[in-house]
Amino acid sequence: MKSTLISFSMIFLYILVSPSVSFSVQDSKNVQVHRIELKDGSVVIGTILYEDSKSVKFRTLSNIEMVIQRDQILEMEIISDKIVKGELWIKDPNRTRLLFAPTGRALNAGQGYFSTYEIFFPFFAYGVTDFFSIAGGMTLIPGAEEQLLYFAPKITPLQTKYFNLAAGALFIKVPDEEEGAGIVYGVSTYGKEDLAVTLGIGFGFSGGDFASNTIITVGGEVQISKSIKLITENWIIPNNDVQLISLGVRFFGKSLAADLGLIYPVGSETSGFPFIPWVGFAYNFGPKK
Repeated sequence: MKSTLISFSMIFLYILVSPSVSFSVQDSKNVQVHRIELKDGSVVIGTILYEDSKSVKFRTLSNIEMVIQRDQILEMEIISDKIVKGELWIKDPNRTRLLFAPTGRALNAGQGYFSTYEIFFPFFAYGVTDFFSIAGGMTLIPGAEEQLLYFAPKITPLQTKYFNLAAGALFIKVPDEEEGAGIVYGVSTYGKEDLAVTLGIGFGFSGGDFASNTIITVGGEVQISKSIKLITENWIIPNNDVQLISLGVRFFGKSLAADLGLIYPVGSETSGFPFIPWVGFAYNFGPKK
């Protein structure tokens, strides 16, 4: 099973980056699908044909065309970029993270999420602007005499349709100790929200000293149904005996996302069950992009 996980993760990454493979899904259409909620409480889902300052000409998924006056619209948002075989594929609300590592994508101003990893590591993030976000939290480990505090700012200066580049840091500190530790990193994501590769590089530090080794992350994500993604996240430390390889699945709705995965420490000498189970949950809020 160990070799199966490693092989599948490597094959998954190869398929994502291979220029000779086409990922277009048969009978799929790339189109922006909007959800419009009216002041009377009714909701319509479909595509915008034409809009101006006074009205929106709209076609529902059932091919019914209508003209909606703007003063009757309570909320309008994009909920998908793809229809596959007549089925609406929604967007992953937790698009700024893989299983744990960040992607190059940014939270928009006013967007945020509350997440927890392995139950005991809660995390809160908020987009201050469209290119700067702050995040942090505190461990909740039962019986521990001291809990860890962590803080994680992130800036995303380059954002295009298919490429995003970001930099940030994760600072971890025990409350009673003067010095902390953490990592500073740069990360890029190439691809669409339903199919992308992420590459990051980081430098660990403790106090005022940086580690001599770099930390490389290689990850990928592919949406396989209207609300399911496969995700791989791999941590490579040159000149280190142990590397981390993982494979997981994400189930998501409009605001909630749940990750289940397995992490295998390549090179470690473990007995018994060789994998580290991974569980993560995230609730996302704020205006949609």
